[in-house]
Amino acid sequence: MAEGVPMRSFDWLLLFLAAGIWGSSFLFMDVALRVEHPGLVAWLRPILGLLFLGAVPSAWRKIDRSDLPQIGLLGLLWMAVPLSLFPLAQTWIDSSIAGMLNGGMPVMTLLAGAAIFGVQTHRLQVLGVLIGLVGIVMVGLPTATGDEIGTGVGLFGVLLVFVAISCYGLAANIAGPLQRRYGSPAVLLRVLTVATVVTTPWGVVGLTRSDFAWSALGSNVAVGFGGTGVAYVAAATLIGRVGPVRMSALTYVVPVVAAVLGVAVLGESVGPIEIAGLVVLMSGAWMTTSRGPLVSAE
Repeated sequence: MAEGVPMRSFDWLLLFLAAGIWGSSFLFMDVALRVEHPGLVAWLRPILGLLFLGAVPSAWRKIDRSDLPQIGLLGLLWMAVPLSLFPLAQTWIDSSIAGMLNGGMPVMTLLAGAAIFGVQTHRLQVLGVLIGLVGIVMVGLPTATGDEIGTGVGLFGVLLVFVAISCYGLAANIAGPLQRRYGSPAVLLRVLTVATVVTTPWGVVGLTRSDFAWSALGSNVAVGFGGTGVAYVAAATLIGRVGPVRMSALTYVVPVVAAVLGVAVLGESVGPIEIAGLVVLMSGAWMTTSRGPLVSAE
């Protein structure tokens, strides 16, 4: 479907399916972490994602050996590192804050693209990066500075999320060409395989330090099978139907879903500074997906 063609009912269904699953993943991780070690949560996610991707025929498309080093790097940057950092961070910060900070991914993607991969940027996009960074600071500042007992865990949790979304930004620039060449399912299957292997040691440690609860098991399935499987396939399908620009609307829905669920279901508190920061962050993220005059190379 061309970019100029209006989105149909099925396209909206795909958009809200992926956004709803990804936005709720922060809630489900919080539930699982009540009885499970962060290492186990991180390990089960790629394992369960692999179970879903294995049933997708296009995921078994052959990939050239020359591209395997990039697949290995993606296994770290796209999956193993951020999937490990988010549950660890959520042992110290609220799920709503983690989800809102995740909205900075487009900002970090453009920043990494321009600084490392030589991606051409426009003045409006540069402004969007600056505004987005301000929004990230506003969202994370109350948590980072609100630790009354002086342990610094709030700041550490916010920094872990920032590192995670920075990894996402790097991975997005690497994954794009590979996904266009082989399709998202084929790339994702190999990436999840690498992530499963890399997270196994921490996962085994986490398994020995975790208890069982049906609520945690259901949350693992929702995050792994849903978030790392169903949502990625839905997003990839949406890109093919409506193009990457309109698919990017996912970015603006996910943090809102995470914030609403954190407050409504978990009873978390989101203050006016965080809300204002989310608005600023989403404004910056929107600018990074817009077009404008090219920045001079001089």
